[in-house]
Amino acid sequence: MRTLMKVQLPIEAGSREIKDGTLPEIVRKTLDTIQAQAAYFMALDGHRSMIAVFDLKSPSDIPRIAEPLFMGLNASVEFMPCMNAEELRTGL
Repeated sequence: MRTLMKVQLPIEAGSREIKDGTLPEIVRKTLDTIQAQAAYFMALDGHRSMIAVFDLKSPSDIPRIAEPLFMGLNASVEFMPCMNAEELRTGL
């Protein structure tokens, strides 16, 4: 299922993780794991943020994807099923 994942980092933790090299490594591993169709990085609501779109094969993959972000970056993580315009047309 096509899934949008939103990841946001607390400011202090994000700064610390940039300095110690944790942030780029965990982001790289996450993107390798999910094989993102697209990934974007931005300041959102005043926090370092990442939005990625990928194919979630099974809901049981969520812990494998989210736990490194929770534990390694103290991030908040949201998963949302999403569709493209063609899929919307089919559904309507």
